[in-house]
Parts: sequence; structure tokens; C-alpha cells
Amino acid sequence: MKKSKINNGIQKRNPEVSKTAPVRGSLIAHGFKPSKSMGQNFLTDVNIPVRIVKSSGIDKSCGVLEVGPGQGALTAELVNTAGRVTAVELDKRLVPLLQRNFYGQENINILQGDILKLDISKLVNDTLSGLILHVCANLPYNITTPALTAFIESDSFDSITVMLQKEVAQRICAKPGTPEYGAFTVYANYHTEPEILFDVSPDCFTPRPKVISSVIKMLIRKEKQLDKEQEKTFFKVVRAAFGQRRKTLVNALHSVFIDSYDKDKITGLVSSCGFDTRIRGEKLNIDEFIDLARLF
Repeated sequence: MKKSKINNGIQKRNPEVSKTAPVRGSLIAHGFKPSKSMGQNFLTDVNIPVRIVKSSGIDKSCGVLEVGPGQGALTAELVNTAGRVTAVELDKRLVPLLQRNFYGQENINILQGDILKLDISKLVNDTLSGLILHVCANLPYNITTPALTAFIESDSFDSITVMLQKEVAQRICAKPGTPEYGAFTVYANYHTEPEILFDVSPDCFTPRPKVISSVIKMLIRKEKQLDKEQEKTFFKVVRAAFGQRRKTLVNALHSVFIDSYDKDKITGLVSSCGFDTRIRGEKLNIDEFIDLARLF
């Protein structure tokens, strides 16, 4: 059996050995108690990191930002596969463990900090310059939406491959007219091409979460249909449409654009796009939202 380059007690992939015992032993040995407030659920199935990295398309030409490395299960696979890894961990207790596990490994930076408070563009330029940039992470559930937004807004990455709550993954990939379809669906699909890769059972973590997880890959769209100023209007229209879902699109837009357009004008704009004036915003796809936003 070929051994991993990193001897951290969790990378040996022997199907005859319990998948969970090595990691749980590591946690107990260090007296570590996962934090609920930080949304800590650590991977204990060593096959999952392999599947995540393989699905991401990451190789030695890539620089990877990992958020929430925890005890390093996914980190180890990334270090063995990518050109360089920058791992940002919020929990100060875990940083010494990570540093010890990856001691002497030259292609990893381990930083303590809050990813939501960091300048992501500067961080990756300083630590991963010259490489094709990707995000790959087992995201804490409690920061999923703001973290994904920060990755996208940084305008730094080619792709984002993350594990998150299945419900959120379904919302990102939802179709118009479904209950899961919302403003964040439109936002994510405008900026990326998302695809759910596979589900991960709660049994693959410790502590065991109450929900199923999904791994999702989001390819960043390099060509946008709108310029920056048009995008502001586009997302204003989208937020208005979903802000009061039970209202018709005309009424929802009127409540937001009341200072600029009267209701008859908005009704005319909606009608000129070929929509029934009684339609709700949740029925529109991205291209239809773009057409409507251009009129505004």
C-alpha cells in the first residue's frame, strides 16, 4: 500500500482498517472538543477527501484556498495534489495541530483568521501567485452563503468546490418555479455554473451532523452578460422579485422602484418582456431577469 507523503495519522487508505478510528483517536489524544458555534464537523471517512479533490480537477498547476481545514483530512489530499495550498482556520486551538501535522511540507501556508474579515484577493495574490486559483473546502455550515459570496466577489478563482449542507446545494442548483429557487440561486448561477457532484452521509463526520451534506462544484463564468452598472440594477430587480415571493412581479418591483416608476410604467415593462402581468418573480429564469433588468 502506497503511503501518503504526510504522516498525520489519517491518510492511510486501507479498506481493512476502520475509516473513523484514526481521526477520532487524534481528536481524543489532543483533548479537542469540536465547537458548535463554529459549526465544526470533521471528516472521518478518508475516502471523501479523495473524491472531493479528484472531482475538483485540481492539479500541480493550481493554487488552492481551503477554509476551515479542521484537523486536516481534506488539507492532506490537497497538499499531495495541488501546487500550493493556503489553509485558513478560525479556531486557534487547531492551528498548532495543523502546523505539527504539516511540519516540513513546503507547499502549504496555515493561517489563523476569519475568512469573512480577510481581503481574499490580497491573500491569494500574496500566497498563491502564479498558479491557477481554486477554492476547495469543507465549509462550516454557518458561513456558507457569505463565504461563497466572498469567494465570488473576490474575482480571483477559476472554480469553487465545496462541501455544504445538501439543502443549500439544492437551493443553488434549483430550477425556476420550485420552492428552493430564490435570489441566491440567481446570484450563484449568474456568476458560476454550479453542479452537485455527490452527497455525503452524516456518518462520515464527527460529531455527526443532523443533515446530509453535498459536494458542489461551481465553475466561475468568465464572460458576463452585463457590465458592472447593469449588474447593480439586475440584482436590485432580483432582490425585489424574491423579497416578497407571494406578490406578483409587478407589485414586488413597484414596492422597490416606487420612486422611479409608477405602477403602470412597471406593468408596461413587464408586459414588454412577454410576461403575464400576474406572473411572480420566482417563475423567471436568469436570462428573463436580465432582459427585464435591461429595461430598467
